[in-house]
Amino acid sequence: MSTTLDTLDLPALLAALRPVAAEAAAATLQYYGKATASVKDDGSPVTAADEAAEAVILAALDRLTPDIPVVSEEAAAKGLTPEVAGTRFWLVDPLDGTKEFLSGNGEFTVNIALIESGVPVLGIVVAPALGETYEAAGSGTATLTDSAGTRPIRVRDVPPEGLTVVGSRSHGDATAMDGFLAGRRVAAFRAAGSSLKLCLIARGEADLYPRLGTTMEWDIAAGQAVLAAAGGRVETLDGAPFRYGKPAYRNPHFVAYGA
Repeated sequence: MSTTLDTLDLPALLAALRPVAAEAAAATLQYYGKATASVKDDGSPVTAADEAAEAVILAALDRLTPDIPVVSEEAAAKGLTPEVAGTRFWLVDPLDGTKEFLSGNGEFTVNIALIESGVPVLGIVVAPALGETYEAAGSGTATLTDSAGTRPIRVRDVPPEGLTVVGSRSHGDATAMDGFLAGRRVAAFRAAGSSLKLCLIARGEADLYPRLGTTMEWDIAAGQAVLAAAGGRVETLDGAPFRYGKPAYRNPHFVAYGA
């Protein structure tokens, strides 16, 4: 598959990745409900499911796009990160929401994103236990596939009763969140795990996701690609565009918006 800037076919690449993401998702389910975790140097948990899904994805990306470097969470934890500044590269989180995976609530995801000039231009988010797959490869292409089939998704206009705010199920600072939301009309708060928070906005079930804590680029890149394709956006707290390829792949605080 050609990967030069002029000829890269994002829809074709997305189609080629669809079975890869499905295989990685199936790999996580082999361990679901029976996995235990070890602790990485940064204090975060990792399971055999993370590593199994990553192995599937990395092998496929090496086959499909051997000239595009890959940054993946578990490889990065081992110090294996290519130089990607200013280049096209893949960002992979083979299992986002490890705490949700271990708790058995189903809100974990497999995430694959392609970054071009600091911007996610393609993304797949699979929630294996929920039977949901979110995809996008450019403006207006966001879809959700579940038991009802495949359909386009788009952000909604904020309802008259106010915002539905989504936040982390396992992380977050309630005091900081209250301060950020002060003065806004908030109708409801919805907790969710992993990159599903971005997807809830993309599918028109929430309006705002302030993330006032630590995240890494691989946590949100695929979700941002889906949200952007559905008409939403992600910005830093001061309103600047959100970019990828930052030092250590660490994110500043950010806000994800719907319409």
